[in-house]
Amino acid sequence: MRLDGYDCGGFYDEMFAPDGALRPGYAILGERFRGFGPGEVARRQAAAESALYGLGITFNVYSDGAGTEKIFPFDIVPRIVPADQWRQLELGLRQRITALNLFIADVYGAQRALDDGIVPRELVESSKSYLPGCRGLTPPGGIWCHVTGTDLVRDRDGKFYVLEDNLRCPSGVSYVLSNRAVMKRTLPQVFEDSRVRPVDLYPSRLLETLHSVAPACAGDEPPTAVVLTPGRYNSAYYEHSFLAQQMGIELVEGPDLVVDDGWVKMRTTRGLRRVDVIYRRIDDTFLDPRAFRADSMLGVPGLMEVYRAGRVSLCNAPGTGVADDKVIYAYVPKLIRYYLSEEPVLANVPTFLCGEPSDLRYVLEHLPELVVKAAGESGGYGMLVGPASTAAERSEFAARLAADPRNYIAQPVIGLSRVPTLLSGAEELAGRHVDLRPYVLYGGDGQPPYVLPGGLTRVALRPGSLVVNSSQGGGSKDTWVLHDDGGASC
Repeated sequence: MRLDGYDCGGFYDEMFAPDGALRPGYAILGERFRGFGPGEVARRQAAAESALYGLGITFNVYSDGAGTEKIFPFDIVPRIVPADQWRQLELGLRQRITALNLFIADVYGAQRALDDGIVPRELVESSKSYLPGCRGLTPPGGIWCHVTGTDLVRDRDGKFYVLEDNLRCPSGVSYVLSNRAVMKRTLPQVFEDSRVRPVDLYPSRLLETLHSVAPACAGDEPPTAVVLTPGRYNSAYYEHSFLAQQMGIELVEGPDLVVDDGWVKMRTTRGLRRVDVIYRRIDDTFLDPRAFRADSMLGVPGLMEVYRAGRVSLCNAPGTGVADDKVIYAYVPKLIRYYLSEEPVLANVPTFLCGEPSDLRYVLEHLPELVVKAAGESGGYGMLVGPASTAAERSEFAARLAADPRNYIAQPVIGLSRVPTLLSGAEELAGRHVDLRPYVLYGGDGQPPYVLPGGLTRVALRPGSLVVNSSQGGGSKDTWVLHDDGGASC
C-alpha cells in the first residue's frame, strides 16, 4: 500500500509529520502497511467490520424519527499515543477529576467556592443539572464522579485541550474494548510488535470501583452491584448489557428494583435480593419519581430516600451533572487552582460566556467564525459550527442567544488533529478529524483516579467535518497507548 503523497491538509496529523515522515510510534504500522499488497488493507478492514457486525456493536439514532439501530462505524488505522504524551494526559486528567469531585462536593456542601466568588453562585443555581435536593449529601468515600469521560482535542499546533467534561453517564467505553478485540485479530503482528498497553482490564477495574463505594452497612459479604439501564431503546443499551456481562453482574431496569423495608432490592426467581451499589445509566431526574420527575417510568420509587440513609450507593452520584454544564466548564482552571493550589496541566479551549454582555456582543458579531454550544446538550446537538453554517442558521442562533444567553457558550473553531482513514471502497488513506475520550475511574479506596490507557478515538468520517459524534455520522478507531518499559501487549 502506498503512503507517499498523503496530504496533511494543514492540520496536525497524528501519523505523519508535515515533511511526510512517520511520527514516533507509527514506524511499525507504516512499514507493515507499505508491505501490504493491493487490496490487503481493504480486506482487513472488511474483516474487522464483519467481526463488529458479529458482535452486534450498535447504537440507536433518535434523530431520524424511528430510533434506528445502527452498527458503529470503525476504521482500521489506529490512533497511536507515545508513552511520554500519555503520561502528561494522565497527569492532567487525574488533576482535573480530583478538582471537579471537590467542586461537586463543595456545591452540595459548604459552598466555599461560591461564597468566595470563584464560580458565580447564580451560574450554579441556574444550571439545569443542579439538584438542590442533593444539598447535605455525602456519598461513600466522598466520591461523586466515579466514572468520567473527558473529551480531548488537539489543535493545529499539536497541543491537547479539554473540550468538555462528561460526569453523568459517559458512554463509549464498550467500543474501546470491542475495537481492541477486533484489532488484535486484524493486525496481530503490528499490535504485538508495537507494545500496546492493555485496556481489557477495564471491566474488572470498574467493578472494583463500584465495590469500593459500597455502603459500610453492606457487611462482610461481597456487595451486590447492578447496572441500571433505561432499556433496550436507549442509544447506549448495547454498552449497558456489555458491561454488565463483562463484570458478571445483573442488568436491571427500574421495575426490576423495589424499595422494601428501607433497602433497595432486586426481584429474582428466588425472591428479593438486596442491592448495595447501582451503576446507573439513566439521567438524574428519572432516578426516582418521588424525588424528581413524577412521570418517570425508568427509576425506582423511594430510591433517593434509601440513598440519603446511606443504604445504597449510586454511581455516578446524583447531582454530578452540575460540573458537566458547559458554562461551568469555563471555570475549571480556576477550580484547579482554588482546590489544589496547582496550575492546570491540561488547558481549556478559550471560551466566551454568552451570559456576559461583552462576550455576547463579541459572539453575535463573529458567529461565522465560532462554534456555539448549548450548555446542557451533548451528542453534537444544540450546536452551531459557524464556518459551516448558513445565514439562516446563524440568524436562528442569534435569536436563541438573545433569548437565553446564560445557556450558551462559544469557542473558536479548533482545527482538530487528523488520523489517516481508509476511504470506503478504496485502497486509499485520507485525513479525517478526530477527538479522544479517555475514561477515568475514581473509587472510595483512597487511591488517585485510574485512567484507562487509551480511550475512544472518534473520527468524523464525512470529508471536512469537525463533528465526530456517532449520532452525527462519526465513527471510531482503536487508540494505542504505547509501553515505554517493554511490557507485554494485551
